Amino acid sequence: MKVIVEADGGSRGNPGPAGYGAVVFDAATGAVLAERAEGIGRATNNVAEYMGLIAGLEAAAELGADTVSVRMDSKLVVEQMCGRWQVKHPSMQPLAQRARELVRAFQSVEFDWIARGKNTHADRLANEAMDRQAGIEPKVAKPAKAPSWTGAQGEPTRLLLLRHGQTAMSAERRYSGRVDVALTELGEAQTEAAAKRVAKLDHVDATTPIVASPLSRTRATANAVAAATGAEVTTHEGLIETNFGDWDGLTFAEASARDPELHTRWLSDTSVTAPNGESMDEVHRRVRKTRDDLITRYGGKTLIVVSHVTPIKCLLRMGLDVGPSLLFRLHLDLASLSIVEFYPDGNASVRLVNDTSHLA
Repeated sequence: MKVIVEADGGSRGNPGPAGYGAVVFDAATGAVLAERAEGIGRATNNVAEYMGLIAGLEAAAELGADTVSVRMDSKLVVEQMCGRWQVKHPSMQPLAQRARELVRAFQSVEFDWIARGKNTHADRLANEAMDRQAGIEPKVAKPAKAPSWTGAQGEPTRLLLLRHGQTAMSAERRYSGRVDVALTELGEAQTEAAAKRVAKLDHVDATTPIVASPLSRTRATANAVAAATGAEVTTHEGLIETNFGDWDGLTFAEASARDPELHTRWLSDTSVTAPNGESMDEVHRRVRKTRDDLITRYGGKTLIVVSHVTPIKCLLRMGLDVGPSLLFRLHLDLASLSIVEFYPDGNASVRLVNDTSHLA
């Protein structure tokens, strides 16, 4: 995925009260994918501009971007990141180093200087951050017309996130990633109850798309929803569960005994890859691309997404705009329902998490 990062920073006094702003755009559509802004206390303009760049690159990495075009009105930062100017000031050297580390993680990054008048979005975010830091109330303004994936301005894409029902492996608390295992009798009863609940929700009828992971347990759950709503089921490979590799079929205890050091790191570090499997960071990038694909297809509509615990957690993480620790701290029950909405202007709203009231 190719994105555009625009970043800025400012200081009211230089040095003085400072803040930064950064925005990430989809390079193909111009849609706003992420915004970052923060007051940073007392600092110089240049320090704030570097921190804006770092925030923008970090947001692009979280989005799963591989190609980045950075645009800034700071000649100093652009020239230093391009290697044409030296980074001499001690306060900027660690910031420049951090920015270079982030750059190396992408396939391609290019830097371009732009005039201040063309960097108004990031500049506005930086000034709003400095205002908040100073306790200044934001001015109430009419909302700008936001770029949309579909032309349905202001209408969110509402994802009804349904986890599949019980399988023999989930009953035994075994890793069940790509292993294609069927629902148990209890799992079938769970999906029937969940399907009846989903069918009664607002905006759900025979025209509501149902998109499922291609594995048997999710397709069976999706088919139960289809029977209750009259809608059709399609599958999307991006919604498949984490590839647990050599741990597939093992319990936590068995996986820990097999690879004690690796398993311990994997349970707390999302960049660690399961043996012959994938890391949680890889899953998050995959699911983010899937979400973007679904928004492109169904933007402004309600759709039912039937998937697994990790992809659903990733979608909720995007909705909350939080870090990877959520993957380890959030519990999702079998056949649970969660709801997240993604808006065309980049905002999101999580409306429901892990609801199992239909199973009572």
